[in-house]
Amino acid sequence: MDADVPAEIVIVAPRLPEAPSEDTYATFEIDPAALANATRLDEALRTAPGVALFRRNDSAAANPTIQGLSVRAIAPSGAGRALVTLDGLPLNDPFGGWVIWGQLPPETIAGATVLRGAGAGPYGAGALTGVVQLEERRGQGAALSVEGGEDGYARASVFAEGGEDALSFMLAASMAQSDGWVPVHERRGAADTALWSDSAAGVARVQWRGDDLVFAARLGGYSEQRSAGLVGAESTSEGASLSLTLAAPRGPFAWRVQGWALTSDLANSSVSVAPDRSATTPANNQLHTPAVGWGGNAAVRWTEDDRGLELGADLRTADGETRERFSFVGGAFTRSRVAGGKTLTAGVYAETWRVLGPWLLSGGARVDVTRARMADRVERLLATGAPTLQFAPEDSETIAPTARFGFRRGLGAMFVRGAAYSGFRPPTLNELHRPFRVGNDVTEANAALEPERLYGADFGVGADHGAWSWNAGVFVNRLDDAIVNVTLGAGPGTFPPGVFVPADGAYRQRQNAGRIDAVGVEADARVAVSDALSWRAAFAYTDAEVDGGDAAPGLTGLRPAQAPEWTASAGVRWRAFDATTLSADVIYESERFEDDLNTRVLSAATVLDLRVEQRLSPLASVYLALDNALDADVETAETADGTESFAPPRALRVGLRLGTPR
Repeated sequence: MDADVPAEIVIVAPRLPEAPSEDTYATFEIDPAALANATRLDEALRTAPGVALFRRNDSAAANPTIQGLSVRAIAPSGAGRALVTLDGLPLNDPFGGWVIWGQLPPETIAGATVLRGAGAGPYGAGALTGVVQLEERRGQGAALSVEGGEDGYARASVFAEGGEDALSFMLAASMAQSDGWVPVHERRGAADTALWSDSAAGVARVQWRGDDLVFAARLGGYSEQRSAGLVGAESTSEGASLSLTLAAPRGPFAWRVQGWALTSDLANSSVSVAPDRSATTPANNQLHTPAVGWGGNAAVRWTEDDRGLELGADLRTADGETRERFSFVGGAFTRSRVAGGKTLTAGVYAETWRVLGPWLLSGGARVDVTRARMADRVERLLATGAPTLQFAPEDSETIAPTARFGFRRGLGAMFVRGAAYSGFRPPTLNELHRPFRVGNDVTEANAALEPERLYGADFGVGADHGAWSWNAGVFVNRLDDAIVNVTLGAGPGTFPPGVFVPADGAYRQRQNAGRIDAVGVEADARVAVSDALSWRAAFAYTDAEVDGGDAAPGLTGLRPAQAPEWTASAGVRWRAFDATTLSADVIYESERFEDDLNTRVLSAATVLDLRVEQRLSPLASVYLALDNALDADVETAETADGTESFAPPRALRVGLRLGTPR
């Protein structure tokens, strides 16, 4: 090597490499170009069919409480039924289970893998329908991105990492704002306002590498403010995360240990809407939802050429409460509510794999103990402080054994694979203790909720020929004790425990409503036609049906709310000239139901995004992006009186990128 040329510094993440056993399960790699071009990480994740937030709005406009991620469209929920990790750090909110996607600038993410199917083994609680594994960017360099567009949109982000071979430092930050759009079209009134938003996030990481060990300390924080599209309905969310990780990731005997802590706080105000949408009236003011989660995970792995074994354990705790004012009478709130508690989930697992000629076999089992404890709900008259409701639910404990098994057999360039699995998800503090209101619809909490359990299997075939690859598979799942919002009545009226629901509103409660059965098909393909032209396509079909049993017989035979049957995505990239790249991406979704009773239908939608990027130099480029190029009406919500809300209209963005590419 020329002495004048510095050696390239390779920064190794403090995590274990992917275990060979993962190849037996259904995975989907998010296209690096989709990650690079996304302004929000959930935009890129939507290119995996069947992966979506609870509602159709992306996280730039969605209320924090509906940013939960689910996989395979079995039964999306606000809490989310998928576990999201960043280099092992669980990102699901300790109070609500949702993920605040604005805390993760896409510029800091190097890769994203979606594992479909219950994630028993190393993933455990929360990985009910799948896992999204994110890898944080590592490598010397710096990058700056700025962009602006219609509707008062502006965004800026910066990433920088430097250091020596043994020690490196990373700093990253992003800020975004948007004046938004008014989501209601036909019945719009003075009550309707734009879905504006402001957000900021920052990350700092220091990493040290010795001969065999890697240590990293990471600190992140975020703050977001947004409107809900109605006058007086706004939310603020903020939080921070800290993780400390030490690993020996190489060699036949590898190990990792990680400790982490999360804090979050949510303020959310909701309103009731006049029948002619001429005005709003305050309905609830959730002043604070302070929550703290902490935990850790550890694993040891022994590997030989044709076999391996991993043993591990993890712990997650959450402590939080909602503090709010409600019952708006005579121009003021008249009551207060404080409700919350603590949860703890701890598990141990063992997973092994074996290669027998063309066969790869894997299997794992784990057992978790989850506890909900020290819960309390107190409602008082603000004028006198006298309690109107005082309730202390009993502590509960559940022992949940789960397992997963898989196989893969090579057939030349092709392969076949299959897996069977089980998983569980304990209810979040939000589901147990926090009532909420959307417009005139009121949903009550339920401190008696039991964990959800999923049992499933899938089978797939595929091929990888380097320049092109494809996968196709089928799956069958059963979700027992599904936590869903069950409609129990309609307003106007007063429902237990003393909840008033206005006209044109629905009264719901979170319940374990029987089971949900789902079967489906999923497929994807990627082709590099040449160095200049490539395309990708994927689709998923899910046929899901509720059996409400004795708990909710009115839901039997219906489709779960917010679960579309068909989702599809496709993209094409063409380097028309040496420095010019054109791209087009399309996402399709069939109709879905807004509510559990399947009475409110959200129409099918297709969104086309176009982009042209011009490279000015190896370290600089400009781009022009046209989002929702066909100006499609994408229905995101529908109220009981038929008022529809819609996603953003067509919008133009222009941006500049400087610095080291990923």
